[in-house]
Amino acid sequence: MAYEKPITIKEAIIAIQEQDYVLPSIQREFVWGTYQIEILFDSIMRDYPISTFLFWKVKSEDIDKFKFYRFLKDYHERDRKHNEPAELSTSKDRIAILDGQQRLTSLYIGLKGSDSRKLPKYKWESDHAFPTKKLYLNLFSKLVDSDKEYDFRFLTKEEAKVNSENTFWYQVGDIIKYSDVSDANEEVMDSIDDFIEDNELTLSKEAKKFARRTINKLYNVFCHDGNINFFLEKSEELDKVLQIFIRINSGGTKLSYSDLLLSIATAQWKEKDAREIIHSFVDKINSIGTGFNFNKDLVLKSSLVLSNIKDIRFHVDNFTSENMSKIEKEWDEIANAISAAIKLIAHFGFNSKSLTANNAIIPIAYFIKTRGITDDVLLHHSSQENNRKLIKEWLIRALLKKVFGGTPDSLYPVYRNIINQNEGNFPLEALIDRYKGSNKSLEFHEEHIDHLLTTNYGSAFAFMVLSLLYPLKGNYEFHQDHIHPKTFFTNKKLEKAGIETQEERDEFLSRFNSLPNLQLIEATENKQKSAKKLNDWLTEAYPSEAEQNAFKHLHFFPTNEGIEFSNFVSFYEERKELLKKKLISILNIKITEDILPE
Repeated sequence: MAYEKPITIKEAIIAIQEQDYVLPSIQREFVWGTYQIEILFDSIMRDYPISTFLFWKVKSEDIDKFKFYRFLKDYHERDRKHNEPAELSTSKDRIAILDGQQRLTSLYIGLKGSDSRKLPKYKWESDHAFPTKKLYLNLFSKLVDSDKEYDFRFLTKEEAKVNSENTFWYQVGDIIKYSDVSDANEEVMDSIDDFIEDNELTLSKEAKKFARRTINKLYNVFCHDGNINFFLEKSEELDKVLQIFIRINSGGTKLSYSDLLLSIATAQWKEKDAREIIHSFVDKINSIGTGFNFNKDLVLKSSLVLSNIKDIRFHVDNFTSENMSKIEKEWDEIANAISAAIKLIAHFGFNSKSLTANNAIIPIAYFIKTRGITDDVLLHHSSQENNRKLIKEWLIRALLKKVFGGTPDSLYPVYRNIINQNEGNFPLEALIDRYKGSNKSLEFHEEHIDHLLTTNYGSAFAFMVLSLLYPLKGNYEFHQDHIHPKTFFTNKKLEKAGIETQEERDEFLSRFNSLPNLQLIEATENKQKSAKKLNDWLTEAYPSEAEQNAFKHLHFFPTNEGIEFSNFVSFYEERKELLKKKLISILNIKITEDILPE
């Protein structure tokens, strides 16, 4: 492997267009932001080095042995961020990019494509949130007080039309249509003259001189100078290419092992495109409920566990053709089980904010696949009511005890064995017994409950504890809510409410934000409640005494305490004892009778 003769950026772009340059499946997807692209173009204009590239020559007769993808041209943050498979004939050799994908894709987008990123304050489902922008360069002046010297910006067509004596936006990609620098200079300067004349402006000599120099520079660095310096690897051995790829990706934005393993799966699946299927599956499961944040690592790990592969670690040796064939054959069952598990926890009220360990869904998915339960039956059929209860309790126990923190690979084989050895319902008790006294224990003791009751509003742990206490039946969205609204808990408002001494006010302020003053209520009900005083809202929302009593019972209000704001501290302490007693019962905590609250 040695340096080859440098090529121009224009030559590279043409090769990308004609699919002479392609991306091997071992490449991760495009991840650069617009500012990174602008900085790259600025660096090229300032003659900064943009590092070398590593290309792999794939002979025509070997094209069918591997999976290749096209470069991304028009990036769309919602609709088009995955590379499309390349459809290649075996009539000629190709160049696969081992190092330099992010830079080459950025050049391709900047010179031939577009970029559509979400605008703030817009909803994701709105098409207006993603305006199409192309890369432009201001030909009239340099930037001041900026990391960039040249003013490269991604703009919409409308934004690019806003020109003045200080600004003339030139679409950067137009530069590569010229075959000679003089042609570029003449045409662009004519356009500038027409603009100045049409708008009756006066362009300074410095601005005009800068424009001419900038166009000349732009043409030379992209169309004339050999700015693509590269090594060419000609080996036909995939193992050697993989090793090179791992080595060169050990710095910068490091290639994750799952990226590499996914690429191996892609190369070894026979009937399906692993990369396309898994990426689209990740998008699909993240849209379940109110949204999750799963990634391909989770899906790959789940695939190893759910297909009963013995060694489930992320090692290249575990991604053999035999194992990959097994996963491909079982993929539909694996995907259905993962999806059902996520639908179930979404049904419990979990989302990306409250699910504190994504890999906790793997044992649930394994149980579902092993028992052959469909998502509709799991979610709605009365035969699965006990399983729903057991899984929910196990999940909350595991998350609260942080069982899946660190690297939980040692858990999965044990969980598989216990699920297989215990036919019927989800084996909660067997899992509790297996890990008693270990650092992966699912058991709770009284001190754990005391600690949980100090959990503050907004915490995922507060949501989980409340989820244990509440049935959460139906497909509703539930919010954490302050029983006595937090808006009243300021020194000024407390004093106005008759809480006279600072010591008394501190009693209120130290309690209002923690769990005994929190409840779960439906999202619509929470909006109606807003910041109204508890006794006023309760009378308004539930006019009859029977309705009020039912609400109080559901939310563990102490029967011997008033709900007036002035009685908050006493109400809080009594409710705290009620919640403690309920949690001790739910979590089956062994405790002497005299310690239990009356």
